[in-house]
Formats: sequence, structure tokens, C-alpha cells
Amino acid sequence: MTKQRKTLKVRIPPYQPPRNKWRRSIILQIEKAAASRAITYRSMDQLELIVTLYMTTDEIAWHDVDNRLKDIMDALQGRAGGSKANKILTAVVPNDHQIHKVTIEKRTAPRQSHGWGHLIILKYQESANKRLHRIADKPGSR
Repeated sequence: MTKQRKTLKVRIPPYQPPRNKWRRSIILQIEKAAASRAITYRSMDQLELIVTLYMTTDEIAWHDVDNRLKDIMDALQGRAGGSKANKILTAVVPNDHQIHKVTIEKRTAPRQSHGWGHLIILKYQESANKRLHRIADKPGSR
């Protein structure tokens, strides 16, 4: 059995209100990239996100990364407003509880980016240090 690809690199558009419209534009970019590389994520996959948002200096001062991250994670699940039960978009990641690690950064946009940021979705790799702690914390391991 061949190993399935899990790493997906996507350019995401600059934030534009209203937030649900931005979510829709994000998911469209992700769907195109995932389809072109034949990448799918299953409910048992553990994932990591690396996000770079490009903004003007004024936008950097105004935007909270937690709000923009929430928009991105909702978009990954196919949510862009309305009831959680009625997803109007395709979920690329079945549930955001699968995301075990996130790195997000906001920075000034290089001219060539035209404000488009980066999103990388990859398979989560637990650090060796965390594995050692987990093993050491098991009953009977001492």
C-alpha cells in the first residue's frame, strides 16, 4: 500500500469582511489545491497547521490572530455561517479536533504576495520530548 500524501500548501487570500465570505474564499483555494494533489484528510488523521497572514501595518495592529485562526479552521470544516449541522461547503478536514498543533504569524506583506498568505496542512508529528513524557507518565513505567 502506498503512503498517502498529507502535506498541502495553499495560498490564502487577504482578509476581507464579512468573515463568512472570507471563509468561503479560503475553502475554495484549499479545495482546488487538495483536488489537484489528490489529498484527503480522514477523521483519524492528526494534523498541524502553519499559517502566515500578510497584512498592512494598520491591519496587524487591528486583527487578533485567534479570530483569523478561527475563521481558517471553520473554513477547513466547511463552515461559513449558519447552523453547524448544515454545512454549505465541503469539509477538507472533517473536524478541527484533529488539529494538534498550530503556528500562526501575522506580518507585513511582501510586495510580490499581493496580500495572499500561506497555509500549510501537514501530518502532526509528536516531538520526541513529548513522547518521552507520555511514556514516563504511564502507570508502571517507573
